[in-house]
Amino acid sequence: MNMEAKIRAALVAAFEATALEVINESHQHSGHAGDDGSGESHFRVRMTAAGFDAMSRVARHRAVHAALGPLNEQIHALALELS
Repeated sequence: MNMEAKIRAALVAAFEATALEVINESHQHSGHAGDDGSGESHFRVRMTAAGFDAMSRVARHRAVHAALGPLNEQIHALALELS
């Protein structure tokens, strides 16, 4: 399973998302710091979930990072767009 699929699976398991996009942006960072050459180091997540309504922006980000658990160590950059 590639990293994009792992991220998606972790988020689907943790949240009742009404919309979820996991976008691999690694190609945009080729040769930059943090590029490990795997093509799976930089991601953007766009997610809407009802549970986010009562959370602050920081709480939403913390919840996503908690859901990803050990995957966080394998991702160099993660842009989050959460609503």
